[in-house]
Amino acid sequence: MIELLAPAGDLEKLKIAYLYGADACYIGGKNYSLRANANNFSLEDIKKASLIAHKMNKKLYVAVNIVFHNEDIKGLTKYLKALEEFKVDAIIVSDPLVLSTLEEEKINLKVHLSTQSSTTNKESVKYWLSKNVERIVLAREVSKDDIKEIIKETGADIEVFLHGAMCTCYSGRCVLSNYFTLRDSNRGGCAQVCRFVFDLDKERDVKYSIATKDLILADHIPELIDMNVKSLKIEGRMRSIYYLATVISCYRKLIDAYYNNSFTEKLLEKEKKLLERVANRESTSQYFKGEVSKNDQYYIGREEVSNQDFLGIVIGYDQKNKMLIIEERNYFKKGNKAVIFTPSGEELEIEFNHIYDEDLNEIECARHPREIVKIKSEKIVENSSMIRVKF
Repeated sequence: MIELLAPAGDLEKLKIAYLYGADACYIGGKNYSLRANANNFSLEDIKKASLIAHKMNKKLYVAVNIVFHNEDIKGLTKYLKALEEFKVDAIIVSDPLVLSTLEEEKINLKVHLSTQSSTTNKESVKYWLSKNVERIVLAREVSKDDIKEIIKETGADIEVFLHGAMCTCYSGRCVLSNYFTLRDSNRGGCAQVCRFVFDLDKERDVKYSIATKDLILADHIPELIDMNVKSLKIEGRMRSIYYLATVISCYRKLIDAYYNNSFTEKLLEKEKKLLERVANRESTSQYFKGEVSKNDQYYIGREEVSNQDFLGIVIGYDQKNKMLIIEERNYFKKGNKAVIFTPSGEELEIEFNHIYDEDLNEIECARHPREIVKIKSEKIVENSSMIRVKF
């Protein structure tokens, strides 16, 4: 079965990703990975993450994918040996320095080639395979036809980006952040300059953007499986637990449905609606269909509006009073309707007829971020179930 690979920016997100159906997660450490603004994992956290993953029969990959400068090399060998000791399932790399270090120090770690290497053709794939790279994460800019040819000609274990943000430049080739902010995008400091809004000129009050729309390949799940792609990757180590739970559960349902011969247009449209609503940018299939067009990028008039769909997360059940215990995340009040979706894929419609605080005083609404409230429920639902608005 094809692997569903999800991001995790911390231990809470890691657990959520696994619970909601990810077969594997990729994470970054405090050093050597490309999301310096994420919380990221200390070595102790990586050790915990590996134990969690393997206890749940899941896999864990650690990004070591910066482009190394001389000052970055110090401590690399010690770090890699620690990852070997923690039995992580693979590391994700972009710089040949890491490969040579593994060989010279006889460190036993499987290697996945990062999308930062911008691998777009079969000959490059063959080269990396000759260097004992086990999996190639193709550049986001590779088309469906090229993916097919690469797999046919190389037999490689290929990972393809499935969903999430795109780079305006080739992944791993961008220097905009360096020029505009002195933050090196290829060493974890990307300031996302491609998301900035610029003045078009001095005379006209028009804002200009060079931002791409997001990637969504939900329509193409059957093709990707039939092409013998080995792993489908969701982008977003800095995304929220609600985003991860929603996106992972949607793709989990679509993948499982295809294998179970129950993949229908009705299911696809339902899951796509959820996928498109949870994001704050429009989405397209980008380069998968071939060359991109003006419809795959923003130019003028871009808006990124976050919704307040995520109402809360179930953290327990009050057996005595038959109440769900909820940690609130966005405002809701009596009379509001909502949907609870669980890690096992169940969905329940509810209405907030009564809301209680921790001391069982009835209240009109939940308005304080992360306050603990209770609602009546004869049904016990799983911890970490998410509550969203009904739409």
